[in-house]
Amino acid sequence: MSARSPAAEAGAPSGPGRAGHLTGMARGGGLNLVGAVCNQVALFAIMAVLANVLGSREVGRYAECFALLSLLGLLSLAGFRAGLTRFVAIHLADGDAARLRGTVRLGLGLTLVASSALGLLLALTADQVAAFFHDPQVATGIRLVGLTLPAATFTDAALAATQGWRTQRPFTYVGRIYEPVARRALTAAALMLGLGLTGALWALVIGAWSASILAARALLVRMRETPETGPVYELRAIFSFSMVSWASALAATGLIWADTLLLGNLRSAQEVGVYNVATRLVMLAVFVMAPINAAFAPHIAHLHHTGQPRELARAYGSATSWIVRLSMPAFILLVVFPGDLLRFFGHGFHTGATVTAILAAGQLVSAAAGPCGTVLTMSGRVGLNMVDNVGVLILNVALNLWLIPRYGAVGAAVAWSVSLAAANVAKALQVRYVVGVTLAGSGIVKALVAAVPALLVGVLVNRLVETWVAGVVLGVVAICAVYLGTVLVLGLTQDDVTMLGALSRRRGRHTAAVPGFRPLLAERVTGDASDIEPA
Repeated sequence: MSARSPAAEAGAPSGPGRAGHLTGMARGGGLNLVGAVCNQVALFAIMAVLANVLGSREVGRYAECFALLSLLGLLSLAGFRAGLTRFVAIHLADGDAARLRGTVRLGLGLTLVASSALGLLLALTADQVAAFFHDPQVATGIRLVGLTLPAATFTDAALAATQGWRTQRPFTYVGRIYEPVARRALTAAALMLGLGLTGALWALVIGAWSASILAARALLVRMRETPETGPVYELRAIFSFSMVSWASALAATGLIWADTLLLGNLRSAQEVGVYNVATRLVMLAVFVMAPINAAFAPHIAHLHHTGQPRELARAYGSATSWIVRLSMPAFILLVVFPGDLLRFFGHGFHTGATVTAILAAGQLVSAAAGPCGTVLTMSGRVGLNMVDNVGVLILNVALNLWLIPRYGAVGAAVAWSVSLAAANVAKALQVRYVVGVTLAGSGIVKALVAAVPALLVGVLVNRLVETWVAGVVLGVVAICAVYLGTVLVLGLTQDDVTMLGALSRRRGRHTAAVPGFRPLLAERVTGDASDIEPA
């Protein structure tokens, strides 16, 4: 366990009370959920528009470029995404403005230099990279990825730093709402003007650079509220954590995109297009996972640093419970209507029905494990998390190389789901036996119980309704109604009531005089600095 803050050592509360972190997570998570809805709808719309206007081959090329952007962005971040969130949260808990400033400057500076160098290298070697995909026509898109990389990476780093204040506003407004919505609008405009895939990728460039300006402003507002002092750079602590975190995150992102890259190399861009449409559909089922994890991360760093294991276990259980319960209706829909849902993307994607069902099974295991990887990282077990991710990436690549030549996209889906399930089971066990945090609460069991009648109703609707559009619409209504009704009959826990009350309560109603500089005051009073408007 990391060193405890002076307040914790003295036995004084160093943060919110028993319900404070739950309310903070609820408010931050609620805001993130709104952003996640906007993000997923925008990304879904981009894929749907590309699929209907350009076809599956161009969707595959777009996905290949986006995979490169994601992997190189993570390479540029060098682990500072998790490091910025964790160390900013810790320095705020200690009221240490000097180390906070040093952490932010170091993280942003190195990230910007690395991403600019990699972006230039990618632009210069675009033809060679395109040869990997056996597709010279993707070279222009690869060059545009090189132009996008510095802006996208800087945005990630700046927004990760703002999350250390335990506020989700900049992360949500800029990263989850503005950037994807702007990209969707620009993509639609480019296609209307007949600019094709190149126009869609220019939309990616413009959206990333404009988002970077907004992210920089959001971070600057918070830094201005921090007392002026010379920065202190804890190079050893930051680099030891961030480098291991970088290797861990790179392996995790490799797990996400290895199948896409290998499928593009071993099969065809058209099959990549079908696979990524199915993937996008499945990601809609677990869109709640990312925003809840993002809201949970700074709280876990704070609770672990200040020595509050019971509150940590309570927060972990609540986060996992809400991930499963909010995701379950979508999982049921994917299992019952996979082929019909793929029809929304146009012709040529019906072959992705089996892929969709397989991917959904892997994501269900991931949802049931909750934010276990976040617990390992934010509690300082980043090395263990790295070993897990690297091992599972090796397993994933091996399975892909074995299954893709024989079964194509279906083989990639099997490889990914098996790897994802293995990773999350291992991490959940480590959280329990290494970190000592036990998953508490009955929410997961209630979600599984409520899923049974909802699944039966969905199957009944699918068999009785012949028109596919009407079947999907009625299925969504019936599944959600039965599921929600069953959940309410089974009853809500006290933690559920606390979190729902935090979402419905008017924000910022109470304040108190607490020592410390202004951002720290906001955290300790509300548990979420998003309750306080920036000066």
